Parts: sequence; structure tokens; C-alpha cells
Amino acid sequence: MTFSLAARCPDTGMFGIGITTSDICVGSRCPFILPGVGAALTQHRTDPRLGPRMLDHLAAGKSAREAIALVVEETPYAHWRQLACLDSKGQTASYHGAAIDSIHSHAEGNQVIALGNILATNAVPGAMIAGFEASKGSLASRLLDALDAGLAAGGETFDLQSAALLVYQDQSFPSIDLRIDNDRNPLSALRSLLDAYEPLADLFKMRALDPDSIPDRGG
Repeated sequence: MTFSLAARCPDTGMFGIGITTSDICVGSRCPFILPGVGAALTQHRTDPRLGPRMLDHLAAGKSAREAIALVVEETPYAHWRQLACLDSKGQTASYHGAAIDSIHSHAEGNQVIALGNILATNAVPGAMIAGFEASKGSLASRLLDALDAGLAAGGETFDLQSAALLVYQDQSFPSIDLRIDNDRNPLSALRSLLDAYEPLADLFKMRALDPDSIPDRGG
């Protein structure tokens, strides 16, 4: 009941994830990023412990493919899970558990991977990759364009309720961490939230890194 994508910007090394689902609060359970290391997605009967495990393996020097293989080997319920991983070299990997009986698939592009389950059609991940690669602008905006393309290609079989964007630059805190948690049109609401938040993202970053350089307005 989820479709998502993880991407790395080859110019800046930034990692980002866009995700949406017919369940609630997807941003709190499925997307994980460790700046400079990689991005991980865990979905379908989600175990949120698996995202950090994949990132730990990446941090230890494993490739995306190796990280997923190790996590699948370590978890007793791998047959229910759908996983994706993207490492610092832009290499991607995915896993689809044998118990996933809905339409599910993935697609890969240049340093980007998309996947989904309980989909209306197998074309959704490919549409997300095409939407991402055709999009211009910030990484967050491109991720959201990709989710919109996935929805236009059929999306999943139930109505969406939540969506999230997560982007890290080179700091330990995210530059973008936006969530719509219970909405009839979460992608539209997420677009409005991104439009409002993104112009302020650099200011929020400087409040943390160099607060002396900006006027004191709180926040």
C-alpha cells in the first residue's frame, strides 16, 4: 500500500526520500537517511528497525546490495518485507518478500530507486523514475514530482492518506523533513507545505550553525 523512491544528488551528495501510502504517518516509520552514507526504505508490514540496520551496514562499508542481503538474513520475517537501499556511490538494491501477493515492483535510474506494493499497476515505479529524471529544481521538489507521476500512473489500490519528504545535506539534521499524516489529498498538501517551508530551509540551517549571523527572531 506504499510507493516511494530514494535518490542521491551526484553533484552535492545529498540524499532524499519521497514516500506516500494509504496508511497514516508513513514518514515516521518507513524512510531513513544517514548523511554521507545512504538512504533506506522499509515497507509492507513495515518493520522500522530495518531501515537503521541497512544504514549501519552501509556505514560499515557494505554496498547497497550487501546491506539488504545482510538485513534479510538477520530478520525472521523477511518474507513480509519490501526494502530498498541506496549507498554513497549511488548504487541501488531492493528486496521483495515472497509473502507479498499484491502487485509490487521496483525500478532504478541514475542514483535513484523507486518501489511500491499493493499497486494499481506495475508501471508505477517506472513512472516515478521517469518523473524524477524529467523534473528540474531542488531534490525535494523532484522527489515530489516523482510521487505525483506515480499517482498519475495509477498509484496504489487504496486512497492515499499520508506522504513525506526527507532530505539531508551534510549535517546530522535534515534540511527537509515534512509529513502529511492524515489527509484525503496528501501529495497536494505536501506540495503546499514544501512551497511554504523550502524558502526558509537555509535560514533554519543557519540558526543551528551560525546563529550570530542572523537577526534574533526566535524559532
